[in-house]
Amino acid sequence: MDKTRISAITDEIGLTTAESIAFAHHYGLQFVEIRNPPKNEPNGKREYFALTEAEIKADAVRFSTEGLKVSFVNTSLMKFTWPGTEAARKRTEDAAAREKRLAAEKARWDNRLEDLKKSIRCAQMMGCDKLRVFAGTRVDDPKSMYSRIAETIGGEMAAVAEKEKVYLLLENEGSQNIATSAELADVMKLMPSKWVGFNWDPHNAYGKETSFPDGYNLLPKKRMLNVQVKGKGIMPASPEKEDWKAIMTALDKDGYKGKIGLETHLFDGTLIAAAHTSMEEMIHIVGEI
Repeated sequence: MDKTRISAITDEIGLTTAESIAFAHHYGLQFVEIRNPPKNEPNGKREYFALTEAEIKADAVRFSTEGLKVSFVNTSLMKFTWPGTEAARKRTEDAAAREKRLAAEKARWDNRLEDLKKSIRCAQMMGCDKLRVFAGTRVDDPKSMYSRIAETIGGEMAAVAEKEKVYLLLENEGSQNIATSAELADVMKLMPSKWVGFNWDPHNAYGKETSFPDGYNLLPKKRMLNVQVKGKGIMPASPEKEDWKAIMTALDKDGYKGKIGLETHLFDGTLIAAAHTSMEEMIHIVGEI
């Protein structure tokens, strides 16, 4: 476990791509994760996979020229209410808004394999073989969705990914049907494809489980292909701070070979300052290990 294992999502370490690259150089990082171009870029509100191939290639060349490799492509694939399900968290919306939302969600469902192919192509252009997927907006009984998640992600989507030699990483996320380490462990049993792994974000389960050591001990470690750190979970003064030194030590001991990426994820105007504080702490911990 050393600094070569650390990465960071570009749109949360700088307001432009140039700033994000400068951040990576400042800390001696060799890897970055991508999701959207940073906020102040012309395409800052669009996911990388939705950009034109020329736009994707331009940033791929830029990262390469700067000596940076892309370790993980974060997408919002399948992060919506799947047709035929009702979200546990009810929305306040009128009939017209509901009809519009349902149509948009159905379109995303219908286009899921095409969007997957675009995401895979984006990853390949970036020289990366890992991309993020989700398990659908959380319903009242998430376990009732496990077989459908397995059929969709572990079946049809995994078949596409296998042909292209790209791994699908299911992320645990509080708003989704797979929110905790325990739920990740359960659903992974139903998806034996080696092309399906998971992106573990312990802070996404904050308040729902004790992610370490309890949740961590349940996880199938060999299928953990990326780990993400939230700013709130690692900044020294944060009331939600987690024991990342213990987590990283355990990862090292258990043979984890993937990257640990910073997702600063603070929206109170302190994003970039928090990114620096978080990265300094990550490097400090790795140094101690």
